[in-house]
Amino acid sequence: MTTQTMSGPWHTFSRETLAQELRADLEAGLSENEAGTRITVRGPNELPEAPPASPLTLFFAQFHSLIVWVLIGAAIVSGALQEWLDSAAILAIVVLNAVLGFVQEYKAERSLAALKKLSVATARVIREGTVRAIPARELVPGDLVLVEAGDRVPADARLIYATVLRTQEAALTGESTPVDKTAAALSDATLSLGDRRNMLFLGTDVIAGKGRAVVVSTGLHTELGRIAAMVEKAGGEATPLQRRLEQLGHALLYLSLGIVTVVFLLGLLRGEPLVGMFLTAVSLAVAAIPEGLPAIVTMTLALGVTRMVQRHALIRRLPAVETLGSTTVICTDKTGTLTKNEMTVTRLYAGGRTFEVTGEGYAPAGETRGADGQWSMADSQAVGELLTAAVLCNGASLREAEGRWSILGDPTEGALLVAAAKHGLFKDQLEAERPVLGEIPFDPERKMMTVVRRTSVGTLAYVKGAPDVLLEHCAKIMTADGRVEPLSESAKQHILAANSAFAQDALRVLGLAKRSCEKEPDVYRAADIERDLIFLGLAAMKDPLRPEALAAVRTCREAGIRTVMITGDHKETAIAIARELGILNGHEALAGTELDRMTDAELAERIEQIAVYARTSAEHKLRIVRAWKDRGAVVAMTGDGVNDAPAVKEADIGVAMGLTGTDVTKEASDMVVTDDNFASIAAAVEAGRGIYNNIRKSVHYLLSCNIGEVLVMLLATLLGLPLPLLPVQILWINLITDGLPALALAVDPADPEIMKRPPRHPSAKFLDRDRIILMSAQGLFMALITIAAFAYCLYGMDQDLERARTVTFTVLVMAQLFHAFNCRSDRRSLFRIGWGTNKPLLWAVACSTVLQVAILLSPWTRGVFKVAPFNPEHWLLALGVGLLPLMAMEVWKLARLKRRSLHP
Repeated sequence: MTTQTMSGPWHTFSRETLAQELRADLEAGLSENEAGTRITVRGPNELPEAPPASPLTLFFAQFHSLIVWVLIGAAIVSGALQEWLDSAAILAIVVLNAVLGFVQEYKAERSLAALKKLSVATARVIREGTVRAIPARELVPGDLVLVEAGDRVPADARLIYATVLRTQEAALTGESTPVDKTAAALSDATLSLGDRRNMLFLGTDVIAGKGRAVVVSTGLHTELGRIAAMVEKAGGEATPLQRRLEQLGHALLYLSLGIVTVVFLLGLLRGEPLVGMFLTAVSLAVAAIPEGLPAIVTMTLALGVTRMVQRHALIRRLPAVETLGSTTVICTDKTGTLTKNEMTVTRLYAGGRTFEVTGEGYAPAGETRGADGQWSMADSQAVGELLTAAVLCNGASLREAEGRWSILGDPTEGALLVAAAKHGLFKDQLEAERPVLGEIPFDPERKMMTVVRRTSVGTLAYVKGAPDVLLEHCAKIMTADGRVEPLSESAKQHILAANSAFAQDALRVLGLAKRSCEKEPDVYRAADIERDLIFLGLAAMKDPLRPEALAAVRTCREAGIRTVMITGDHKETAIAIARELGILNGHEALAGTELDRMTDAELAERIEQIAVYARTSAEHKLRIVRAWKDRGAVVAMTGDGVNDAPAVKEADIGVAMGLTGTDVTKEASDMVVTDDNFASIAAAVEAGRGIYNNIRKSVHYLLSCNIGEVLVMLLATLLGLPLPLLPVQILWINLITDGLPALALAVDPADPEIMKRPPRHPSAKFLDRDRIILMSAQGLFMALITIAAFAYCLYGMDQDLERARTVTFTVLVMAQLFHAFNCRSDRRSLFRIGWGTNKPLLWAVACSTVLQVAILLSPWTRGVFKVAPFNPEHWLLALGVGLLPLMAMEVWKLARLKRRSLHP
């Protein structure tokens, strides 16, 4: 189905023509069988994407590095000089290195692709008369879709019902002004896209109101699809850390080339063969440059992000992983994040009396009774009027499936339906008797919602909203015996006192009212309808705390992270919850009206003393984020509604709710919490710190080992010793010690004390002065013990150059492998961490050791690597000297720990 049919464009059709053209039921929707048939014919509702790199492309991409071509050039030169063994060995190592790089990148690509599949857009459709949520890719022409503020339009569709519906179509038309939508047919067949006000287009955003539309085009047949077919998007997003490491790699390249040149020239001056020194210089350059850094970083990020999904945090932008570790403030919503989002009405106020509602959860099992234990027919009538309004001014549905009750829609509205069902009032029955005529959706600025219905006594408007706001629009009140009287000041104060009492018990309170309309309105305007209302009562509900939220807030506090609660609830409710969670802790609570009276400068000055914000709007949230950022904080901001999107986008880490979050907010976010749980945000911060630390461990390991290799060759040359390592041996060391151990460090378990340390400053250097000194010292130590072993074998033990090189070769391999354990922590002893807590590292060291032993024992490889046979003394020497870096580091850690205990 395209933009236009044989009969004309979709926007010109009447409802009857639409139904006929699409062979669709515009009331009950398609059947599942028909939808399945259509998706088979039409294909999924997806836009084309740049195809992923094939395995072959990924493999050949490993040969794009300058270092690889230098090696290949060295192999060709060796072959030209008839050094066939050296040439073959170098080429074999190049291929092995390419295979390792390919495996790393292929796994990273697959991990990232798996993450992308998790971020699936959904759509609400009516099929077989039932509203259900399905993946947007399963939509077909003829499907009935429901949209509301905050949704991203899932396909091109023609509106058949719209209430105050507005969309933002700048992504498609370039027009920044929101478009008011209508369900009426338009007569002009030549209208441009921007003027087709009864059409919804894929990829545009609903910013206000509600609507029902029938899908006319999907996938490539949509307006956006036509554009996408002409333009293929591709490209990766390098993180700041990746860019910094790339710059570090370039710096190391020039430094290494300088040192290698010195070694090459000194070797020639000492009379070493030109070809031998050339191959040595090339091999040393390869060993000195950590060409595996980009792959290690990508792999670490990909593996870390994959593990974060298991902890309910879906990272949408890789730089967010780095920023997470620096987070100092988490601004979080209350409902559903710190609480369970299973609202249950527990108290009612109607006819001047307070009532209790028993039962928990969504099952309509319970009863309504007077707070004093009394119950009368008048009470029943007053409560019935209140709960009838609660049902008829409601967009949620209460359902039972396989013995389990659930809510489709807003949990607050669902709680009202459950309370009404306990009183014997069900939505299906009431709606059949009082059909809807129109609706004024809830607006966070207006804080009210209205539904107009046709009833047996005329047209009635049912209104619900924040009690303090709703009362300002009420002129009358319904008494316990069903009479309507003017709303007196004393009655108003009695209502406000009941509201305050509920709020002080941490209950969320909604007011309900109604009014009679003289005639059915032509246009539904809040100013015309939401006035002179008859106040019916209050419904108070609670959302129990998530049991894990208290521990998560405490963990954040120990980690130096402030938790700030921002909610639309009443101030008293917010304070009660914050106290229970330990968020308040002597800090202030501020209402939105108080915030309005403060300038931005005043807010920035007081921001650190405020822990709770109540009755907030979207503008308030944006101001709070900016005030914290002005104080130098790294801010994470949670959000779910479309009004939260600006603040979520402004924050350093925008966190969208996966279950209740709108498409617009998710699009603005850096991370989606798939279970809407604050504990998952805290866990994501912990994981972000762990991933960053693991990248630093891998980089520390690679650079310290490379420093050691370069210094071995440089010191030997400066001391006038023969070359302690041959080119092929240097390449082999680089191959077996760089890859597997560095990858194993990338998945090292997080330090259990990682959330007991303050956040990393965002401007802190990745490799600070102390770490550079430590890496250099470790590299120098490995070089010194290797040179010492070489000199001992050459001048004392064997006086055989080939065997001395073999010992040196093995010592350096073992020293680097054992050094990998040092890199797990520069604070804690390996005996405290536990040898077996990183099993991949044990396997990596074991595999690399087996490979080293194999080339020493195998007659076929001895000639390739120019190694001599070992006797038990040589094995003991290589193992004993190789253990020295690990032993020295353990002694240093224990000494530092003792020094700190003596001088805390």
